[in-house]
Amino acid sequence: MFEILSDKLQNVFSRLSGKGRLTEKDVDDALREVRLALLEADVNFRVVREYLTKVRERAIGVDVLQSLTPGQQVIKIVHEEMLELLGGESGLSSSSQPPTIIMLVGLQGAGKTTAASKLALYLRRGGGRPLMVAADVKRPAAIDQLETLGKQIDIPVYSQRGVDALTVVKNSLKAAKDQNASAVILDTAGRLHIDEEMMAEVKTIKEMAKPAECLLVVDAMTGQDAVNAAEAFNKAVGLTGLIMTKMDGDARGGAALSVRHVTGVPIKFIGVGEKPDALEQYHPDRLASRILGMGDVLTLIEKAQAASDEKSMIEMERKVRTATFDLEDFLGQLQQLKKMGSISQLLEMIPGVSRLTKGLPEGAVDDNQIKKVEAIIYSMTPAERHNPDMLDGSRRRRIATGSGTSAQEVNRLLNQFRDMRKMMQQYSKMMTKPGRKGGRGSPFDMFRM
Repeated sequence: MFEILSDKLQNVFSRLSGKGRLTEKDVDDALREVRLALLEADVNFRVVREYLTKVRERAIGVDVLQSLTPGQQVIKIVHEEMLELLGGESGLSSSSQPPTIIMLVGLQGAGKTTAASKLALYLRRGGGRPLMVAADVKRPAAIDQLETLGKQIDIPVYSQRGVDALTVVKNSLKAAKDQNASAVILDTAGRLHIDEEMMAEVKTIKEMAKPAECLLVVDAMTGQDAVNAAEAFNKAVGLTGLIMTKMDGDARGGAALSVRHVTGVPIKFIGVGEKPDALEQYHPDRLASRILGMGDVLTLIEKAQAASDEKSMIEMERKVRTATFDLEDFLGQLQQLKKMGSISQLLEMIPGVSRLTKGLPEGAVDDNQIKKVEAIIYSMTPAERHNPDMLDGSRRRRIATGSGTSAQEVNRLLNQFRDMRKMMQQYSKMMTKPGRKGGRGSPFDMFRM
């Protein structure tokens, strides 16, 4: 989402880093470009003005202007002030007596129902027993959608048809106690725009249910409309937090930088994809690092840990070390990679890599390439996967036909696999050299905390 903004900021920083000394004019010129970049990214103009005022006050200080590395000092100031802009981390509140009630509100189309299922899955993975409640009785399709999502992730949904939303919520709270649920997620009705009827309904539900959290679900791709919606809901019902959806989209991203500052309400979660597990706890430091092109290694590590377990990683390490890593193992690693998210998203988390990939030909970083590789490997017999050296010309032609690819693509995959296996073996030998500080190492050490 922040690709354009990140590019512009990095260009500004690269020019600053090339200067031995910074003058006040250098700082002003750089901040003028930062201002344009933020406004083009649809950041609220009040937020931009306050942000740059703070940065300038610090950037023209004596310590910075006379520093031996003034460019790095300015980048550090920009980063620190962006952290302040994005706000601190804020976890979910819980009730002293279960169940904890979490009420979701928002405009229609913001992804509220999908966010309810993602939040439920997030809570269950943390050991909770959530119950989702279809409290959007104005739109029958919303009830059907929540029930379908509940079946997909195997989480119960309470729903009633032909009654008002308040009755649904009252009865769901009784059901939650009977089911010993630890949390209740209320998916309330949305509208295409803010109106008195909607606000009156959510106010009534909030007064009756007394939720520990009242979270507004906002679509990050709607820009300043998201900020306006957040202000209106906060004024009307009193919000405790925000869930920013569609943060993986191609919008300019200014809403994420504006909404917390304008409303004073903390962002608690961000949606980063369509899959049920594509919900991340909000970490402002990591988001700031992504925006400034510094990567996000911590999130990458967490995704890798969630996609695999210690036992499988130890087994994979053994196979690499003993040169028994085959195409079956390679297929398993690809499938774990898919669980972590899209290739482009993962590359953005590696410091410096996102800039390198911009110079690659179009389509070079493509998730469809993984599907093609999977099709080729699935077209092999188990024996061929375990022993790729047995693949002669006729077998390769058969595999190409079965996978809908060409013989050249099959050959390319096999050559790349051999090169990768050779590189992994060399790395493993290097890590296990006698006398190496830290003892035996592993190519997979980066995924361990």
